[in-house]
This record gives sequence, C-alpha cells and structure tokens, in this order.
Amino acid sequence: MERELFIEKLPPIEITRIYRAPIEWVWRAWSDPEIIKQWWGPSRYISNHAKNDFRVGGKYLFDMESPEGKVTWSTGVYETIIPYKKIVCTDSFSDEFGNIILGKDIGMPGVWPEKLYITIDFEKIDNNQTKIIIRHEGTPREVHDECIQSWNQSFDKLLEVVERYGDENLNMIQ
Repeated sequence: MERELFIEKLPPIEITRIYRAPIEWVWRAWSDPEIIKQWWGPSRYISNHAKNDFRVGGKYLFDMESPEGKVTWSTGVYETIIPYKKIVCTDSFSDEFGNIILGKDIGMPGVWPEKLYITIDFEKIDNNQTKIIIRHEGTPREVHDECIQSWNQSFDKLLEVVERYGDENLNMIQ
C-alpha cells in the first residue's frame, strides 16, 4: 500500500529503448558490475564502484561521479528477477557503505521518499535486437525532467556498450 500511495502523487518516469544487441548481452549489462560501471550515470559522469548481489533479496551499491568530482551513491534491493524478462528493485540514495539517506541530505530538490522503485522489462525482438522498458517510480516533480534526461544519457552510454560488444563478442563475456 505504501508504494501505491506515493506513485499516485509523483509522476513515474517511463522510457523505452531498443538496442541492436542480443537480449543475453543487454541483460548482462544490467547484472554484471564491471559492465554496469561502463554506463551507469549521465554523460560525463563515471562510475568507479559497483557492487551487485544479483539475486532476489540481494543488494546493489553503485556510485556516479560528476566531472567536478562530486560522488553520489545509490543502493537498492532486488525484489523480482525473471531472467531475460524483468528486474524489479528498490532505489535509494545512500552513503558509500549502502546506508540509505534522503535526497534532501545530499541537496536534491523536492521531497524524496526513502525508497523509489525501478522496473526494467526486457523483450527479445530478434536474435540481435532487444527492447527494454524502464519505469522509475517516486521521483519528485521538481526533478522529473532532469531524471528523464539523466536516464536517457545513461541509456545512450549503455547503447554504446552493448553495440560495441555485439553478438560476435557475447561468447567472450559469458
């Protein structure tokens, strides 16, 4: 019930992307911490740390560092993992140890819930194309458009990663 209450108050972000890459590689790019570091965060941001206990009940802890050197951490718990179909997880700001903090504590505008929710649906279009739909629930109105822009920049980086490796290199990373 808690989740439904804030979803009604805050507009969800929903983005659809199609990648020219096999579903196995796109899935791996969401689950392998070494690959996540290559695309996590908006353009010009880098990720130096990604810990990912990719299982239901497992936690993740990712950072993203701005060009000015400001590091922002996020953490969450995986609630649903259906291989090559769906990932559902919570999403929260955190410190470098994974302790949840509020958006206001790091200067983010708006009223942030302690937990947001991310759902990623995966669809195999054919052997070399994958569609993902991400839904991020709980983002305050004040930063809604900025969050859409940030996700789209991250997805542009993800596109570069998955298309760089492509089908012929998939076996090298399995």
